[in-house]
Amino acid sequence: MKYLFVITLVLLLFSCAGTKNITEQPIAKTPPIEKTEQVVTEQTTPTDSAPETPATKAPERTNNIEHQTQEVAPSTLNHNDWDSLLQKHVSAQGNVNYKGFKTDRKALTTYITKLGNHVPDNSWLKEEKLAYWINTYNALTVDLILRHYPIKSIKDIKNPWDQRFWKLGNTWYNLNEIEHDILRKMDDPRIHFAIVCASFSCPKLQNEAFTSQTINNQLNVATKAFLSDSTRNNISENSIKISKIFQWFSKDFKQHGSLIDFLNRYSAITIFAKAKKSYKDYNWDLNE
Repeated sequence: MKYLFVITLVLLLFSCAGTKNITEQPIAKTPPIEKTEQVVTEQTTPTDSAPETPATKAPERTNNIEHQTQEVAPSTLNHNDWDSLLQKHVSAQGNVNYKGFKTDRKALTTYITKLGNHVPDNSWLKEEKLAYWINTYNALTVDLILRHYPIKSIKDIKNPWDQRFWKLGNTWYNLNEIEHDILRKMDDPRIHFAIVCASFSCPKLQNEAFTSQTINNQLNVATKAFLSDSTRNNISENSIKISKIFQWFSKDFKQHGSLIDFLNRYSAITIFAKAKKSYKDYNWDLNE
C-alpha cells in the first residue's frame, strides 16, 4: 500500500506539469501574428498616400502643349496655288497671258475661294496681312479681266474698281475697298508697286506670289524695279519725269519726309532736293 501511494502521487505531479505546458504554448505565438498585421499596414500606407503618379501629371503636360500651340499658331494659308499660276502665265517682264489664264480659270477660282475661307484677323502678323491682301488684289484683278476678256483695257469695263464680285469671309469686296480701306491704311507706300491694275503703266505683275517670309524684300525689289524702268519713270539728278502714281497718292509717299526723300531711298540715282518734277502720261492698255 505504501508503494502504491507513492506511485500515485508521482503520476499526479507529472500530469499537472504537462497540463501547464500545453496551456502556455498558444500565448507564445500571439506576437508574431500582431507583427504580421503591422507589416501589412506599413506596406499599404505609402501606396495609398502617394501624392503624384504618372497618370496625375499627364493632363498637365497636355494642357501646356495645347496652350503653346495656340500662342504660336501661324496663319494656315499659303499662296502656292497663286504662285504656280503666276509662274505659268506671267513673264519675267510682267506681261500677262490672259488666254492662258482662261484655261486655268478653275484653278484661279479655287484659289479665290481659298482666300475667302482664310480672311485675316487680329492674330495675323502684319507681314501675313500684307501678303494676303496684295495677292488677293492681284488675283481679283486678273479674275475681273477674265470675266470680260477679250478687252483692250481695264477701262473698257464699267466702273472696274467698284465691281463687287468676290466674297471674302462674310463680306463682298471690290478692288477700291481692298486698296484704299485696307492696304493703304497699313502705312507702307511700297504696296503701290506690288498691286497691279492690269495696265501697261502700272508696276509689272510679279511672276511669284508674295509671302509673309519674303515680303519685305519683295516690296523693296518691286519698288526699285519700278523706279529704274525707263518706260515708267525717267530719273536724273536734276530732273524727274515720274509715274502719275506718285501724283495720285502723293500723301502716301510723304509720311517720312518729301517725295524726293522717298525716291532717294530706292533710286540708284541720287536726286537733288530741288530737281525739276513732271509726270508721265498713263497708258491704260492691257498688260499682255
